Amino acid sequence: MNKNIDLVVPAAGMGTRSGLNYPKTLFKIKNKEIILNIFEKTNVFCKNKIVIVSPSGYSLIKKKLDSNIIDHKLLIQKKPKGMGDAVKKISKLNKLSENILLIWGDIPFFKKTTIAKLIKLYFKNKCDFAFPTILIDNPYTYVKRKKNGQVNEVIETKNKKTKYKFGERELGIFIFKRKLVLDLLKKNLPNKYDNITGEHSFLYIIKHLVKENKNVMGFNISKKIETVSLNYINDLKDYI
Repeated sequence: MNKNIDLVVPAAGMGTRSGLNYPKTLFKIKNKEIILNIFEKTNVFCKNKIVIVSPSGYSLIKKKLDSNIIDHKLLIQKKPKGMGDAVKKISKLNKLSENILLIWGDIPFFKKTTIAKLIKLYFKNKCDFAFPTILIDNPYTYVKRKKNGQVNEVIETKNKKTKYKFGERELGIFIFKRKLVLDLLKKNLPNKYDNITGEHSFLYIIKHLVKENKNVMGFNISKKIETVSLNYINDLKDYI
């Protein structure tokens, strides 16, 4: 166990697009909820487990975690204001670890070995912010690099006119210096808010970290199955 890492899982989504009437992170795959799968694969690496939940999802997620005797902390995101807003909630907690492993609450198929590699590379390269990537057709997000190969920014394609037929994307898994990222999330920076939904985004901070000459790295260490997330039930039809 690395006692300098805490796990944070934003899981306030109710799965509207998927037709669920409960938090997406409680969806079962092979008889195990996604949130339990995330905890199981990261338990050896992290000290504290923090889950960001909605008011309506609080009791459901708490009941599931309590019934499995899992030590955890729940923070409520009162309104769905975006991933950046969700992550910022952890600033309310005291005695957090220096590093945060952030994993979206709707990605069930990432590998424990990928997390192990990411953490090893993060510390080995003395990163401020790092994430696993993969080269794939029609990437949902697009990792833009400088000519020297350094990460420049990560572009969300969902609301963009420009689409990429092939490219490098991230998975929804990140490890970073807690204080550095929280300070940026609190600032009123360009591209902070999604221009369609108005929600507080998260990936925009990568570009600002690069501008501040922080060490941001993306490591191509992932498998295609790890990119699968729960938006619509059909997204998982080949896996459940």
